[in-house]
Amino acid sequence: MENLPKKDTAEYFLQMKNITKCFGKFRALDDVNLNVRRGSVHALLGENGAGKTTLMNILYGLYQADLGEIFINGELVQIKNPSVAIDLGIGMVHQHFKLVQNFTVAQNIMLGCEVTSPFGVLDFKEFNKKIAKIIDQYGLKVDLKARIENISVGMQQRVEILKTLYRGADLLILDEPTAVLTPAEIEELINIIFKLTSSGKTVIIITHKLKEIKAVAQSCTIIRKGKYVDTLDVEKTNKHELAKKMVGRDVKLVVDNPPENPGEVVFEISDLCIKKETSENLFAVKDLSLKIRKGEILGLAGVEGNGQKEIAEAIMGLRKVSSGKITINGKEIQNLTPYEVIKNKVSIIHEDRHKRGLILDFSVAENAVLEEYRESPFSRNGILNYKAINKFTKELIKQYDIAPERCHRRRIRKLSGGNQQKVIIGREIHSNPDLLIAMQPTRGLDVGAIEYVHKTLIKEREKGRAILLISLELDEILALSSRVAVIYNGEILGSFSRKEANEENVGFLMAGGNENVA
Repeated sequence: MENLPKKDTAEYFLQMKNITKCFGKFRALDDVNLNVRRGSVHALLGENGAGKTTLMNILYGLYQADLGEIFINGELVQIKNPSVAIDLGIGMVHQHFKLVQNFTVAQNIMLGCEVTSPFGVLDFKEFNKKIAKIIDQYGLKVDLKARIENISVGMQQRVEILKTLYRGADLLILDEPTAVLTPAEIEELINIIFKLTSSGKTVIIITHKLKEIKAVAQSCTIIRKGKYVDTLDVEKTNKHELAKKMVGRDVKLVVDNPPENPGEVVFEISDLCIKKETSENLFAVKDLSLKIRKGEILGLAGVEGNGQKEIAEAIMGLRKVSSGKITINGKEIQNLTPYEVIKNKVSIIHEDRHKRGLILDFSVAENAVLEEYRESPFSRNGILNYKAINKFTKELIKQYDIAPERCHRRRIRKLSGGNQQKVIIGREIHSNPDLLIAMQPTRGLDVGAIEYVHKTLIKEREKGRAILLISLELDEILALSSRVAVIYNGEILGSFSRKEANEENVGFLMAGGNENVA
């Protein structure tokens, strides 16, 4: 291979050429190119399963490409493992943080790259000098003595960024960095990214959020179904063009949400208290009350870990309630079994479709009747009626546009995340619930699948369904909700009508602000 021209060497920190990666017969990446300019923010955009994270895992040495070449500063390199990547100045902040929860911030940053005295003893004095310079330079203020389990998600992300900088990273890969942040934390992260690039660092950001690409990136490379589509100058494009190139068709980024006409109260929570799993004396949810009417969507906004999961699990009978009432159509359902809750016309789209929503080694058809397989016509005298099950599933596949078309016998793990979610949504709506809990309904989905889910929820609301929407995506909450309630530390701090709710006032409460304080 001939040496790269000097112009390329000066302009690009990274070049990935003709990268191909197969997993068995599945071609995850097919001849993909990526050119990242030094000192820039470069966005990597694509549908769920398009190959974005796979490409970055190759760059970080977690996977090896079957074909293709990688150049760092114009030099051809072989990145066989993450240690080689780190030595080359590449750092990666994964979507799910790699931190030891009961270690301090300082211990996590130093872990694997310890500073020791000549006698092999950890030298925290020298470490503190080194890390203090990095903290001051980039404004990454953290409490080095705090335990990871006791700091916010936003602070944990800062620790991950500090880890990469401490190891000498010149290129930082941020995988879905804003997925669990408040609006204020997102603004802080954007400011940190600007400080990084202004000091000469290069950043690659993997995200589904088109608004954030426009806010922070200079260039954007789009991958679709493992193939390179285009690289765009972000300043000269718009969110609609980005979405169209990403999905391959026009996408409505904000769904039509006609005015609602809510009816009587269908669902109510009164003075609910739920203890934390880790302590008998601490509460995850404290004296919480809320109501949902027929034909409305109540959006529960909050940063992850503030009691949302416990509320959903308590409603569905998956977690015991210490005190308080949960009623559907006037009947108390707290502490019933999940089967009894479902029989009382409550359904849920779980936040983790793989852990709670599906049995991945079952077929699509078997997953489609998970909650009704004991009922007629799917079962006769305790024996499954596969003729009826397959007929129902084929209709579900057609109605909810699940791909591929004749997939009822296929293992559901073979379907994309978006199509798996469609199976779950179709199954839960088919049970005709009076209350539908939609918990992180678009997590991990691309803009095309998100558009579909949003349209479906609005359609069900218009039919008179009461919907509890629990989402970490504030834009989703604001776009879909009839009313917004904000949860913080297991309590409702305030609520807003659709007209009143905005990113500023909801985001303020999400961070623990008091709505009575100006």
